[in-house]
Amino acid sequence: MLRRQKHTQSGLAELDMTPMIDVVFQLIIFFIVTINLEQHYKEDIILEDGKHAPLVKEEPMTMVIEVDRHGWLSMHGAQVSPPQLKSIVRRRYNYMGEFPVLIRADYRTKHADVRTVMDICSEIGLWKISFAAIKEHKTGRRR
Repeated sequence: MLRRQKHTQSGLAELDMTPMIDVVFQLIIFFIVTINLEQHYKEDIILEDGKHAPLVKEEPMTMVIEVDRHGWLSMHGAQVSPPQLKSIVRRRYNYMGEFPVLIRADYRTKHADVRTVMDICSEIGLWKISFAAIKEHKTGRRR
């Protein structure tokens, strides 16, 4: 107590820098987490032709779920099991309510694997489900 009184009486004030440092660290963490907002898709997924389908713009809060030709599910490049996917979707639904889902499935994927994703979404209460397809393919492509 005596020390503080000496400084304040002599005109020098102590400034606690801890809150300011905490704020700076939180800002740094925020910018690191949000810096990469671009969606990364798996390159080995070949989408089905959709040349007669209307073009649909992806909504901002869309959750993208990918199903590769082996039936493996992934989100943001990380492979997830159906129970893990269900947990992730449920937590997001509980947090923000209804949101759109985009399923990117390889054209060689079995329907049962895509249906697993659709069942998880409908069980939780999500009905805005769309499928990614490609409008035009380069020449010399598959099939």
